[in-house]
Amino acid sequence: MPHAMNTTEIFLIAMTIIFTVPYFIWRVGKTDYWAPLVVVQIITGILLGPGILGAFFPDYYAFVFNPSVVTALNGIAWWAVMLFVFIAGVELDLSKAWQYKRESGITAGLALGMPLAFGCVAGLGMLMFEGWLGPQGMPWQFVLGVGMSCAVTALPILILLMEKLNILRQPIGQRILRYASLDDIAIWGVLALILLDWDRVGRQGMFLVGFAAASYLYRKLMVAIPERDRWYVSLVWLAIGGFAGDWSGLHFMVGAFLAGAVTDSHWFNQEEMDKLRHHVLLVIMPVFFLSTGLRTNWDVGGTMVFIAAAVLLVASVSGKLAGVHLAGRILKWEKGEASIIGWLLQTKALIMIIFANVLLDKQIITSETFTALLLMAVASTMLTVPVVAPKLEKLRDVIFRSK
Repeated sequence: MPHAMNTTEIFLIAMTIIFTVPYFIWRVGKTDYWAPLVVVQIITGILLGPGILGAFFPDYYAFVFNPSVVTALNGIAWWAVMLFVFIAGVELDLSKAWQYKRESGITAGLALGMPLAFGCVAGLGMLMFEGWLGPQGMPWQFVLGVGMSCAVTALPILILLMEKLNILRQPIGQRILRYASLDDIAIWGVLALILLDWDRVGRQGMFLVGFAAASYLYRKLMVAIPERDRWYVSLVWLAIGGFAGDWSGLHFMVGAFLAGAVTDSHWFNQEEMDKLRHHVLLVIMPVFFLSTGLRTNWDVGGTMVFIAAAVLLVASVSGKLAGVHLAGRILKWEKGEASIIGWLLQTKALIMIIFANVLLDKQIITSETFTALLLMAVASTMLTVPVVAPKLEKLRDVIFRSK
């Protein structure tokens, strides 16, 4: 009698696929120049979703990614992305941005504001057609959400790409981190505005007041205990923050980011924190990428999704470049400098995908819109290194400018 596989066995088949396929593509295809492993993992998640694998091999898709397995994968994905967002909050350092506040404020403001405006125009165009606005979304939420998706800079992926280009520790790399850090704050602030629920505004007010009070006690505790205990306490704090954020009607990822933002990076050994970020990306974030791919949808038609993604890509890249070039003129940067900074700041991938996941969870956008945004994020990130690398070779002196 043939053995009928149970949920555990099928779950482990799914995990094998999640870790094998993207690694094989990355290593054998030598895609690192165009697409780092993290980008390949995102693309693989799309390929394994219902729009590709589910369309061509529906029986295999239904067998491996059945509801019980997907539920288990989603649980891992939630914790993975909470950890990742928490670390991003911990590593957020605004002291340098304050030191160079005029330059940082002008550049970050224009680098965010221009693509936001361009993206909002694209969002307004999408509203003219059915299938893009989610059932619980208001038009203004949709437009602002699409606009901010075009404006997002993915700070963690930006760090990975600048390491690859050997400029992270150089003056230009540190400048770009300042601009991206300010934009990171704005991204989560806009997300909180989009998610503001007047029916639950009392809860959200209670969350903010309660979080402020709890943060004071948490910070006092963290200073008083040794570092080895801080790691465990921070995880408890993360879980509480995520729960409270979700309970209030914002989102567990908003709570996770705030939990990290009130946690000082100097409380931890920086080398250990770098290892934690690396291990989160290696061990559990691939599950989030797969979970994200399972949410893609092409029901409005594959052609329309690709057209929408292309329009969003143009809005994102052109808006970011226009904003940074304007900042360069105001601040009198050298020729070519704005182009390098603009292309690096349009890196999206993870943070935009996290942002879009929240919009999809709240049904502000449909899965078709989510798919278009996901394709835009992947394309914009894949363009970064091939475009920037030759520009850096021509302008090596720019790297060593401090401001």
